Amino acid sequence: MKVKARKMVSAKPYAKLTTGEVIRMLRDLKGWTQADLAKHSGISATNLSMLENDRVKIGKKRVEQLARALDVLAKAYGYRVMEIAAYLGKDPTAVS
Repeated sequence: MKVKARKMVSAKPYAKLTTGEVIRMLRDLKGWTQADLAKHSGISATNLSMLENDRVKIGKKRVEQLARALDVLAKAYGYRVMEIAAYLGKDPTAVS
């Protein structure tokens, strides 16, 4: 049986993740609670909750703190959904 080749479609038009959703997914991949991430990042659990719920802007300092704690490239937070999805599909500790 011959399979017809399909053109690959970018995920960008179909999936939109907020910064908070990305933080939550990366934290979940580590199996961490907000308290765990707070301990590793130096950001309070209250502030992490506000970040995950998109109630505050992330800022460069927090990006660097979270990237270091989660073992991902700081640039990952600035990438579009397609690039973030690539990071999420891998072991976050392997991305550095």
